[in-house]
Amino acid sequence: MARTIISTPHAPAAIGTYSQAVKVGDTVYLSGQIGLDPVSMKLVEGIDAQIVRVFDNLKAVAEAAGGSLADVVKLNVYLTDLVNFTTVNEVMACYFAEPFPARAAVGVASLPRGALVEADAVMVLGG
Repeated sequence: MARTIISTPHAPAAIGTYSQAVKVGDTVYLSGQIGLDPVSMKLVEGIDAQIVRVFDNLKAVAEAAGGSLADVVKLNVYLTDLVNFTTVNEVMACYFAEPFPARAAVGVASLPRGALVEADAVMVLGG
């Protein structure tokens, strides 16, 4: 099956050997996003701002793929401190409506560029 690479200037450019997203059929795999500002490519400061930026970045990639966060069926969230999980839930409620996607939240030792949070997603279009 053919793969389509998704890219948008409204989310940070890839900082490694990956694409912002890859579409196969009706499924779009969105790469992990950290709290990088897509213009300055600098990490925003503070956990609250990073969580918002992560979801803004995922939203931009989802839209570039022809969908929206409403099409996300699976979300993975990585936190360097699970105490921030409540904040993730609060911010997520601003970006997602019921029925919510399936989700995993994982505590990790560190993330790229010293980020405090990262999230990736799987989206299904046309559903």
